[in-house]
Amino acid sequence: MIAVMDANLLQWKKQGQSFFRRLRVWVSLLDPSLLLSSDAEILKAHSLLGSGQKLNEKDNPAVILSLSSVHADSGAPLPFVFRPPAYLPISGPLVVASLLPHSGVKAALFWQLLLQSYNAGFSHTNGNYSAEKSKKTSPKQLLLMAGTVSYTTFAGALPQILINRLRITSPPLQTFCRSILPIPLSGVLAFLNVFTIRSEETETGIQVFDYNGRPVGISKAAGAKAVKETAYSRAALFVATAAVPNLLVLFLQRTRLFQRNSLLAAPCRHISAALVLGLMIPVSFSLFPQLGTIKRDDVEEELRAEAVGVQLFYHRGL
Repeated sequence: MIAVMDANLLQWKKQGQSFFRRLRVWVSLLDPSLLLSSDAEILKAHSLLGSGQKLNEKDNPAVILSLSSVHADSGAPLPFVFRPPAYLPISGPLVVASLLPHSGVKAALFWQLLLQSYNAGFSHTNGNYSAEKSKKTSPKQLLLMAGTVSYTTFAGALPQILINRLRITSPPLQTFCRSILPIPLSGVLAFLNVFTIRSEETETGIQVFDYNGRPVGISKAAGAKAVKETAYSRAALFVATAAVPNLLVLFLQRTRLFQRNSLLAAPCRHISAALVLGLMIPVSFSLFPQLGTIKRDDVEEELRAEAVGVQLFYHRGL
C-alpha cells in the first residue's frame, strides 16, 4: 500500500477537472517518441516531480515523460508495450485487422485473440493496485485474464461464426453481420474486458486520499467507480472505431465511384479505422480524470471520520 499520493497523481490534480485540459495533456502523453526514453531517464523525471521543488516550463518534458511512463501506484516504469504511447502503434494494426470482413472463422479468431489479449494486458498493467500486498500477478488473476481473453475472442468473432455456420448468403444479412453487429459488440466486449480484468479492485478496494494528499484508507466504492469509468471510456473508444469505418463504407458503396471501383472499399475502411482510433484514444483517456473524485458520503462509513473535505480522490487507472 502506498503511503502518500504519488507525484504523478499530484501533477494530475494540478491539471484540474476540465475535459479539454486533460485532452490537451493526453495528446502530448501519447507521443510515440516517448517510448525511446530509458528506464533511468523515466525514473529521473519521476524523481523531479516528487522532489518538491517548483517546476517551470523547462521541466515540461520531464512531467510528460513521467505521466506517460510511470505507474502512479508503484512509482515504477510501466512495461514498454503497455505504456500509453504504445497503445496506438500496437493496437492500431490489431483493430484494423479485426474489423476486416474475413472469409473464414480461423482468421477472425486469430486477430480477435491478439486484440483482446493486448487489451487485457493493458488494462491489468494500467489498473489500480494500491491495495495489493504483492505486485506479482496472482494465479487467480491469471486465470481471470485467460477466461476473459477466451470469451471475448469467441464473442468478437461471432459475426463471422454466424455467417459460416448458418451459411448466410443474403447480402442484407451479410451486411448486418459484417457492418452493423460489430459496432455494439465492440463496445460491449471492450467494457467487459476492462470490467472483468479489473474486478479485483471492486472486491478489495483501492486507496483514497483527502484534499491534502493524505491516505484515508481502502474503499470498495471508489474501486467500483474507477473500474466503471475506465470501462465506459474504453467502450466509447471501440464503438466509435467500429462505427465510423463500417458506416462510412456502407454509405460510400451507394455512390457511383465505389460501385464502379469496389476495390476502394478496403483501403477506405483501413484508413478510416486507423484515423478514428488515433483520434479517439486521447478522447477516451480524457473522458474521466486520472485523479478521480468520490463524495465522502459515498465511501464506507469507517472512512468518513478520517476524511477531510467533502470529497476524496483516487487513482482511476487506464
